[in-house]
Amino acid sequence: MPLNPKLLNDGEVVVVSTRTHAKALLVPVLALVVLLALGLAVQLLVDHEVVTLVAWVVVALAAARWFLWPLLEWLTGTYAFTDRRLITRTGVFVRRGHDIPLSRISDIEIELHLSDRLLGCGTLVISDASTHGRVVLPDIPRVEDTKRRVHQLLHDQATEATSRHEGI
Repeated sequence: MPLNPKLLNDGEVVVVSTRTHAKALLVPVLALVVLLALGLAVQLLVDHEVVTLVAWVVVALAAARWFLWPLLEWLTGTYAFTDRRLITRTGVFVRRGHDIPLSRISDIEIELHLSDRLLGCGTLVISDASTHGRVVLPDIPRVEDTKRRVHQLLHDQATEATSRHEGI
């Protein structure tokens, strides 16, 4: 789900827009495979229509909980850096959002575990000058590139502010 253009102010430009890396779906896909295997096993081993039907209903409900719901959360969560701020939006029914002006960002750090390095993703931790202190963006694809682009945004913003202050 791309960032809704209604979230942008006049003249604001999206520089980086992403969602959590697809690795977040590995466990839900594995759960779906196991559930389908269990349903199939019951169907092949039990010779009773009612038991088989109940088993498939249980499989369908469990698949909705452990596969479909995480898939929907993954599809609806977005992170975007514009030339002015960080915008996060998550949630399926209840949308949660966090906006941080770039001028309030005081530190950017990345965390790369072994699996992250193998899959080309990592966690981006944004520290700001607010009472919340930190925003953790897990499993960002190409996290080092994203960090570099955000640093460039911060540098450009600081240079522009200095130029305005000095009257250049």
